[in-house]
Amino acid sequence: MNRRDLLASGAAAIGGFALGGRRAAALPVRWDPEAAADSLTARDTTLAPEAAPTSATTPEASGARPAFQSPAPNPQSLATKWQGDRPARVYTPNGSSITGRRADDGAWVYHLTVGEVEHTFAPGLTATCWGYNGEVHGPTFEGVEGDDVRIYVTNNLSTPTTVHWHGVFLPSGMDGVGGLSQPVIGPGETFLYAFPLKQNGTFMYHAHHDEMTQIALGLTGMFIVHPKASGARGVDRDIAIMLHEWYVEPGTSRPDPNVMSDFNLLTMNGQAYPGTAPLVVGHNDRVRIRFGNLSPMDHHPIHVHGHAWKTVATDGGPIPASAQWPESTVLVPVGATRTVEFVADALGDWALHCHMTHHVMNQMGHDVPNTTGVDSRRLDRAVQPLAPGYATMGEAGMDEHGRHIEMGHMSVPDNSIPMVGQQGPFGYITMGGMYTNLKVRPTPVAYDADPGWWDHPAGTVARRVGAEAAARDGITL
Repeated sequence: MNRRDLLASGAAAIGGFALGGRRAAALPVRWDPEAAADSLTARDTTLAPEAAPTSATTPEASGARPAFQSPAPNPQSLATKWQGDRPARVYTPNGSSITGRRADDGAWVYHLTVGEVEHTFAPGLTATCWGYNGEVHGPTFEGVEGDDVRIYVTNNLSTPTTVHWHGVFLPSGMDGVGGLSQPVIGPGETFLYAFPLKQNGTFMYHAHHDEMTQIALGLTGMFIVHPKASGARGVDRDIAIMLHEWYVEPGTSRPDPNVMSDFNLLTMNGQAYPGTAPLVVGHNDRVRIRFGNLSPMDHHPIHVHGHAWKTVATDGGPIPASAQWPESTVLVPVGATRTVEFVADALGDWALHCHMTHHVMNQMGHDVPNTTGVDSRRLDRAVQPLAPGYATMGEAGMDEHGRHIEMGHMSVPDNSIPMVGQQGPFGYITMGGMYTNLKVRPTPVAYDADPGWWDHPAGTVARRVGAEAAARDGITL
């Protein structure tokens, strides 16, 4: 039974779940009423609200829950890989850059290979995608205004392709539209694209042959052209994020390019949370984030917490300062880039995510019954003889799903991930998909390592209060 079947039958996700299994394990073949009752009791205990960290624990909460154990800093390396003669200037989380090699005539030479890639979207979910240079998405191109570039593209797929340099000014014959401006690149063939970089800014590249299939399978990347002028304003942290959406049926191993809505994986640089690398910046750093959106169908309103940014450029060029305004959400349309800048003046851990609520979910079902507010005990008793360990879930929201899987209470199909998040310092983070964490730390900061969770100063965390405390402010509980 695949995940969609499970969802449709109400046997998983917001419909219900099976207790007593472990992650990706099969359901027990025989139902034991006593064991199920024990598991339900255990469920009630293990799903009690999480305790606050020691610094925020109130007298009312003291002793009621186990003390919070601060997780060790994540040893994950955030260093940006790059290939070429020039160091990368842009950090591409979960990705890399390609900066070119200098030829004898002064031109900058790049080589892209196109082929299948076994890509991991998040721990537990891998799929066969298409990518450039063995990556999904392809490496971020970095060049300098005024460069002459020569880009060799070798097609290792079994089907033709082309590459379009999205937003870049170039001769028509280099624009990469199969059948219109060039013949397609056949399997095993190598084509050369050569053009000068006449402008600077944030652009993209992607397949422009059988776009529905090839973009849906991952053939996209960012293309950054740095300004030539040495006096151009710099930033302390320059970050590129490609937005994308996919449909991967749980239990399968290839994205479905025929899906045109109800995508179940929303990604930043090909990663769904908790697979996304955090964005580590120093206190008061000037930060630039370049968003590109080559999702097949959806725009994405990207929201930052604790800060406000200004949109300083699009793929059409810079926006005059007089036309910029502060906001905390920028809408990134399909086929467009938006470059924002802000000063990271607020220490802490901050969410950065698409504000469409279904875009911060992973592999969520759609055609399922609405169980919100339902007393499911009678239904559970009716179903359990047929589905051992069955228990309806979703009566109070989605937050149980990921926690149950992490705790080993719920079985899920092979090669699938929870609908939401991961364990955070205060409990389970109920967001997945197009989500990451912005971590602002005292400067100097180690940009290339995850510093772990923020240690909040005493008195700066929302806390539980009792009637007496509320009464001091005239609130009767």
